[in-house]
Amino acid sequence: MQGIWIVPAVLGLIGVFLFVRGMGSIGRGRAVSGLFGSLTGGVFIAAGAAVGLLGLNILTYQRLTHEQQVAEVTFKQIGASSFVADMKLPDGKKQVCSLPDGTSGECAILGDQWQLDARILKWKPWANVAGLDASYRLERMSGRYADINAQRTAPGTYYQLSENPGLDLIAVTKNKYLQRLPLLDAHYGNATYIPMADGATYYVTLSQDSLIARPANDQARAAVQNWK
Repeated sequence: MQGIWIVPAVLGLIGVFLFVRGMGSIGRGRAVSGLFGSLTGGVFIAAGAAVGLLGLNILTYQRLTHEQQVAEVTFKQIGASSFVADMKLPDGKKQVCSLPDGTSGECAILGDQWQLDARILKWKPWANVAGLDASYRLERMSGRYADINAQRTAPGTYYQLSENPGLDLIAVTKNKYLQRLPLLDAHYGNATYIPMADGATYYVTLSQDSLIARPANDQARAAVQNWK
């Protein structure tokens, strides 16, 4: 997705060229044409900056061309209905969780089950041809309880997994004028949840439609078999 920077770069260069030329015209006494050129250049520079900010936001999403693994999660039990999740991402990095005090650390989860949420962007067919495949961003990890009463009363844990820098793509697509452009087909949230167990490892994959968590070792398979 490196090509996403071509458009803002071109707009910015055009804008700088027009702005400099306009300022030169003003210096040579052609105030009207110079002012028009400078303003036009400013508009191009602003457009380039806006597209660049939108590109920064898009890069927080990962391209989804087929079902692919998005995470490997292993759990270690540290107490009754209390686990620590070790999440590894496809690039080999370890996912840390945003803590309430603003710092980042290990993902300690309360409950019997864990849930992973993602946001998915699905583009129109012609946009797919242009290189915009369906994209995803992992949004949140949280704990769940098998018993509904415990879910209502027991303490819960919720972690944000991603930031939202630049110009928010979702907010842009909600613009009433941009909605007329046949670009984005749909954007929606999707989640998967499954039991936790000491030593259990799960592979989380994402298709064009949904998240899927699959047991990756005996501990996880036993947890799923005993799931009620």
